[in-house]
Amino acid sequence: MTVAAALEAAATEILAANALDVGAARNCGQADALIDRLRLDAARLADIVAAVRAIAELPDPVGSVTRRETRPNGLVVERVRIPLGLIAMLYEARPNVTADAAALCFMAGNAVILRGGSEAQQSNRAIVAALHGALRACGLPAAAVTLVEDPGREAMIELLQLSDIVDLAIPRGGEGLIRFVAEHARVPVIKQYKGVCHLFVDAAADPGLALRLLIDGKTTRPAVCNALETLLVHADIAARFLPGAAEALRARGVQLRGCARSRLLVASMDPATDEDYAAEFLDLILAVRVVDDLEAAIAHIHRFGSDHTEVIATRDENTARKFVHALRSAVIMINASSRFADGGELGLGAEIGISTTRLHAYGPMAAEALTIERYVVRGDGQVRHPAYA
Repeated sequence: MTVAAALEAAATEILAANALDVGAARNCGQADALIDRLRLDAARLADIVAAVRAIAELPDPVGSVTRRETRPNGLVVERVRIPLGLIAMLYEARPNVTADAAALCFMAGNAVILRGGSEAQQSNRAIVAALHGALRACGLPAAAVTLVEDPGREAMIELLQLSDIVDLAIPRGGEGLIRFVAEHARVPVIKQYKGVCHLFVDAAADPGLALRLLIDGKTTRPAVCNALETLLVHADIAARFLPGAAEALRARGVQLRGCARSRLLVASMDPATDEDYAAEFLDLILAVRVVDDLEAAIAHIHRFGSDHTEVIATRDENTARKFVHALRSAVIMINASSRFADGGELGLGAEIGISTTRLHAYGPMAAEALTIERYVVRGDGQVRHPAYA
């Protein structure tokens, strides 16, 4: 709780620093999506503080025994969680990641090197200054949370090649950053790839429910990775659902890009291309396709998806089950908004990222995902070859 209190106490300094970053980003002509991810206000800072408090209230994963069994020879075999070590966090724009990553790494017994983007440099400095004060107050070394202030690519490459020091790199940002990290790293990397999130409206969907999921998933905060980017509509419900949905989206400023069948129902749509279906717009733009059935929706997601989050709206449990089993994305929602693909919303306190890399962690990563299991074996003198003992 000391970290949360330190962030609250430094609110004026943090918000002032963030205002400098936002002003500089606007003057440089940065995209609205980046500025939205960059911007802090009193409410967003309060959310950061609340997330840190939620992390502090979670069970400590370090030392927890996830499995224990006794072998026929009397050996007791335990799987015990331990910290990963030193985490390199590389991210763009999002100053909330500075606090979230530090708190999660600390909760899991790790040290962290933070390399934020140049666009959030003032904000990150102010947040880390508060974190250092909290660490010192607890008698801990401030270096457990280290901010790399050199924004150059050369410094990032050097960090990614410290294979004797860094145990894991986690990039969080645009596709360009993630590809750069993956190409230059000599340390293990867990990627949070782009979020091409789909909503499939099944023939058996409740139209009102599906519309709520669509509006919430696309319009509440379009610049985040769990926002919807593509709407797939079963052909049997398209004529009833799509015109009204398009009108509701247009009223909220959403530009629609659709297939030929979609444009027969909504003439104002622009034509969609394969590039649109593969895009993470991070904006009020939505790709739309009418599909013949569940199998066609699944095939579309297999082709264009990014293994992030998929949503189905349906009242048919069998269809929902097939949708879940056919897809391998990190998060599958049944009749719930894609915006719940978030560590805080799923009871993890916060997240250091949403892994789309199928390694030891997949989906929203919190404190437990920043630990690994090792074996602790307890015996009373057992040997494998008694004849040679």
